[in-house]
Amino acid sequence: MQSRRYVSSADEKDDEAAKAKSFGAHLRELREQRRKVNRRYSVRQTAERIGVEPTHLSKIERGEIYPPTEDTMRRLAADLGEDADLLLARAGLVASDVLEVIAKRPTLFAEIIRGLGDVSDQELSALVHKVRNGVW
Repeated sequence: MQSRRYVSSADEKDDEAAKAKSFGAHLRELREQRRKVNRRYSVRQTAERIGVEPTHLSKIERGEIYPPTEDTMRRLAADLGEDADLLLARAGLVASDVLEVIAKRPTLFAEIIRGLGDVSDQELSALVHKVRNGVW
């Protein structure tokens, strides 16, 4: 499970509220896109499939509450046909398994991530392919 960051200043709280609204709007857009094709993507039916109350999902979509737990986010991503890591990132979160890897060598991973910030998607995809295949 993911830990939530402690927010202390008013500016940080405003930033967290803005992130919640942005994530909620993105989530609603995804669900509504699917609903245009398949009516089973109503708030009520989606909430039932992922194991939350419809009012809870509605509040997330309106940005009234912070995005749900990682487990709920994974169920939501699966239900909507989205990548879980992408949905977590839209909420400003990182998957717990990724955090565990980073926590073992935080300085090195921070340096790698910062160093790859300006790399093109094509170059980054090639690097990921090499890493997956043990070719690097």
